[in-house]
Amino acid sequence: MKRFDLCVRGAGIVGQALALSLARQGLRVALVPDAAAHAGEDVRAYALNPGSVALLKSLKVWEALPPGAATAVHEMRVEGDAAGSALEFSAWQQHVAELAFITDVAALEQALATAARYSPHVELLGADAEVQAPLTALCEGKASASRAALGVRFERHDYGQVAIAARLVADQPHRHTARQWFRAPDVLALLPFDLPQPGCSHALVWSLPQARAQALLALDAAAFEQELNDATGGACGRLSLASARAGWPLVQASASAWCGPGWVLLGDAAHVVHPLAGQGLNLGLADVASLSQVLAEREPWRELSDAKLLRRYERSRLAPTRAMGELTGGLWRLFSTDQAAVRELRNRGMTLVNHLSPLKRWLTARALDT
Repeated sequence: MKRFDLCVRGAGIVGQALALSLARQGLRVALVPDAAAHAGEDVRAYALNPGSVALLKSLKVWEALPPGAATAVHEMRVEGDAAGSALEFSAWQQHVAELAFITDVAALEQALATAARYSPHVELLGADAEVQAPLTALCEGKASASRAALGVRFERHDYGQVAIAARLVADQPHRHTARQWFRAPDVLALLPFDLPQPGCSHALVWSLPQARAQALLALDAAAFEQELNDATGGACGRLSLASARAGWPLVQASASAWCGPGWVLLGDAAHVVHPLAGQGLNLGLADVASLSQVLAEREPWRELSDAKLLRRYERSRLAPTRAMGELTGGLWRLFSTDQAAVRELRNRGMTLVNHLSPLKRWLTARALDT
């Protein structure tokens, strides 16, 4: 059996990024894909913050994305469920070039896979491969079988909601503006995108109660488009479907332990948050950057499998990840109730925050640096 320094289980974005990052340190990495990898048309798109983009640039992957696969967000508008209640963010106010990049998941995975294939220190193995390595990094996602085999509990909270994703084309330009509506009991986001039609496309993420989401998914394309246009009120022009629709249940979850002697968890295998803040993949890529730094700075005599070493990574990531989980969970609870008093409070709160520039800059900075 060939021996490696490290085995990465899960060849999604987080797993491939970790394999490439550690290979740059000269470590021999076995990359083992998840047997339950995504199949069929992938309509997902993620908002990547500057920290995630910087990591991908350091791996020489960002520049390899095809044209249109990453679209800059310069402005963001978040609206409540009352007239005039809104939050507005801009890259100009934050003194950055862009707030985020909306990135095609399939294109990013392909760029990472190509880089891994040509890396002399990464070897892609079969899903059932037995690997001899002192350290195993589990990046298999929230349904990780390897995590379960270790006996690690995965404490879940089911929101009772389903997220619907699709690609859209509008009859008006997106002007690099992301829009989000927080309305009891749903959250709807239209993210500017340049595929399939440059300047006029959007990625849809619509979180709704399960029964309502299933009813929308069962509609034909024309009926779904009508529901969507009614929900957005023409704010982005007339919207038409440009892809199939996909849906998945929403949960918040965290593993009871993120590391142990010879193993470590990253990404959704360690933590899952509600997508309303668009921070799930950013948290996973921040895990990659943190673990890579911890391993690069280890003492010469310390083994990769050392539990004390791996706990340095766990300590560095627990606080920011839990904070983001509490933030997204709290926002969901706040906007999922239809009580009149709560609705009035949250709408007034949005208006107040929008006029408090220091607080708004602080909130934006937290999202830019997960």
